[in-house]
Amino acid sequence: MSEETTKKTSGLAIAGLVLGILAAVTSFLPIINNLSFIMAIVGGILAAIALVGATRGKNDSKGLAIAGVVLAVVSFVIVLATQSLYSSALKSAAEELKKGDQPVATSTKDEKEDAKKDEATSKEDTKAEETKAEETKAEEVKKEEPKPDYSNMKAGETVTLENGLDITVNSFSTVTRSYSDETLVCANVTYKNNGSENVSFNTLDWKSENADGAEKYSTYYTNDEQLESGKLKKGGTVTGNVYFEGDAVKILYYSNLFQDDSDISWTVS
Repeated sequence: MSEETTKKTSGLAIAGLVLGILAAVTSFLPIINNLSFIMAIVGGILAAIALVGATRGKNDSKGLAIAGVVLAVVSFVIVLATQSLYSSALKSAAEELKKGDQPVATSTKDEKEDAKKDEATSKEDTKAEETKAEETKAEEVKKEEPKPDYSNMKAGETVTLENGLDITVNSFSTVTRSYSDETLVCANVTYKNNGSENVSFNTLDWKSENADGAEKYSTYYTNDEQLESGKLKKGGTVTGNVYFEGDAVKILYYSNLFQDDSDISWTVS
């Protein structure tokens, strides 16, 4: 039997092609295309290895390998292009979503005054005006008070947003990925909805910051206690783990995907 007839189809080429197809199919979907980005990279690497093997005559999967590489490159480009497009199209709606996003320590109540006064009761009118002046002065004093600092909280501390949502980082720990020995930072977090409307929760609410000031999205780690995504009804509570790369020194909470910065963070300890 000749060497030509003993060549086999490369498993790497098939795997690279499958990943390339999956990446291409999902590359147009927002959020999900973050995973497409990873599949495109892995698929491209596998297909490239298979292509080298086919070039050296070790397998007859050159066509499959080339297709896998092409699909990986195309998916990579589509992911970058669509994410930029979605970001530009949705950024104009960001301000509408920011209502109720800032932490507060106190709240104020506007009081309505009667529109009509009896001219005969001038003393009551004078008293009402004095009361209003005192309330205005009190509000001005409150405005001059410094805002609470939520930028360096510790594990166990809670921040309350204007929409009534309580966010708590309960604890920090470390875990190790079995397949790469990579150490990750695990943050156990709790959401409690004390407001009157439904609120959402998601692992994408969180980012990490390393010692160089670089912010990174949370990462994947297979665990039954990993925080998922969904909505909380009034009075609802959910707790789960969020994972970050091992160089994280702080974790930051973002109430929506369109915020440029966050002033709510916990120091990893």
